[in-house]
Amino acid sequence: MISFILCLFALIIGAIFYSRFLEKAIHANEHRTMPCDTKRDGIDFVPMSTWKAYLIQFLNIAGTGPIFGAIMGILFGPAAYLWIVFGCIFGGAMHDYMSGMISLRYGGESLPEQISKTLGAKMGMSMRILTLVLLFMVVAVFVSTPASLLSNLTSSWGIWDTFSDTFGEGANALMFWTVIIFAYYLLATLLPISALIGKIYPVFGAALLIMAVGVGYGIFFKEGVNGTTWMPEITEAFTGHHPKGIDIFPMMFITIACGAISGFHATQSPLMVRCVKKEKSFRYVFYGAMITEGIVALIWAAAAIKYTGSYQGLWDQMQNNPAIIVNAICQDWMGPVGAVLAILGVIAAPVTSGDTALRSARLITADFLNYRQDKMLNRLAIAIPFSLIVIIIMNIDFSILWRYFGWLNQSLSVFTLWAVTVWMSKHGRNIYISLIPALFMTMTCTSFILVCPVEQGGFGLPQWIGITAGNIVCLCFLSLLFKPYTKKKSRVGKEIRDRHKRIK
Repeated sequence: MISFILCLFALIIGAIFYSRFLEKAIHANEHRTMPCDTKRDGIDFVPMSTWKAYLIQFLNIAGTGPIFGAIMGILFGPAAYLWIVFGCIFGGAMHDYMSGMISLRYGGESLPEQISKTLGAKMGMSMRILTLVLLFMVVAVFVSTPASLLSNLTSSWGIWDTFSDTFGEGANALMFWTVIIFAYYLLATLLPISALIGKIYPVFGAALLIMAVGVGYGIFFKEGVNGTTWMPEITEAFTGHHPKGIDIFPMMFITIACGAISGFHATQSPLMVRCVKKEKSFRYVFYGAMITEGIVALIWAAAAIKYTGSYQGLWDQMQNNPAIIVNAICQDWMGPVGAVLAILGVIAAPVTSGDTALRSARLITADFLNYRQDKMLNRLAIAIPFSLIVIIIMNIDFSILWRYFGWLNQSLSVFTLWAVTVWMSKHGRNIYISLIPALFMTMTCTSFILVCPVEQGGFGLPQWIGITAGNIVCLCFLSLLFKPYTKKKSRVGKEIRDRHKRIK
């Protein structure tokens, strides 16, 4: 319990001071003209108040990530607390804030366009493909997951009997909810951001926060299964605790993504960059939303382990499905209100990430093609083909889809962090802000795909090989970063030598 409290305070206090440091490092300007003023179109560039932009950004990036990822992550032990705190302050929140600020410098452009301008046209094209693939996977995953949950709920509660009477005995609950959710995604992608997203997101965002507060209250004043009150302490942070004997590095750092750092967030930032009215608000909207997500992750990690009383108990009760734990905790600790909030948490949260993922895919493509989006026909021209692609991806086995989703998501954060580093370098700013997280995530993602078991999509190599390869890749990235400086130094040295020869 003491470790949880200390980590919670460290996350909040560290975020307050470091966010101000970042604001000064990038030279935030309160008087800068914003894209919502210069490019206002009533569709994507729409001015919004800071509090509304903050709640929309929070729900955009949250989904079920800070809940499910944290529950699975605490199986590794109290090291999960440290990763959430330090990863969020110096990695995830910085990643979201800096990518948002750089997007602002380019007039609200999407992530691949930023990377194209910082890392080159070839890398930009690669990132367009990588980002679109990730977004399509997000949409597919976040259609399948809530549709499956709604199908099970309506069937178990007997509600589906009413639907089947209406649509016929052969009506399929899963197909029905899949169509409903997909239709909503298409509407949210096509309509102005203020029409649907701007109205319902703040409500669902507030509900997700209320659920976290209720669960946080339970950590202090409620008991777990069979009266358990045990919680892990930081003194055991560097010892492996996973019931399956899985190593902390690199597995935990991929498992807990959205609660610490996530590449998906950088694809969402431009949505709110186009709506925020003042640059000074970015610290609250982008850095603040990610810190809030970290707090939610910390609460759920602590709640899951206290409720079940042990790592093995959590593993057994979870049955490889964190939604079971979410439902049990909410109902036991908060009663009927908690049950409703649990449904919102595991259904509304992924839905509100899936719709903005499809919207982001539309904007990324429109930015690349320089294709205006102020007309409905133009938006349909992009959204319809993308919807067909998502439908095809949904036919892939869900376990395979989810297996590569996590790694691809974290790999995207690697390229975003390197793009931020290059931008900071070109503008004479402090590169170490993003360079150190970039190196760490490069090491993590490289190691993970090499050491991850074959049945989970990796190569199943020994850990030392993964770490060695990770170091080599980091050195390659560093050499590319400093290559312009070494060339310049070599050119200057040659000029000095030639001058000396002419003097002689």
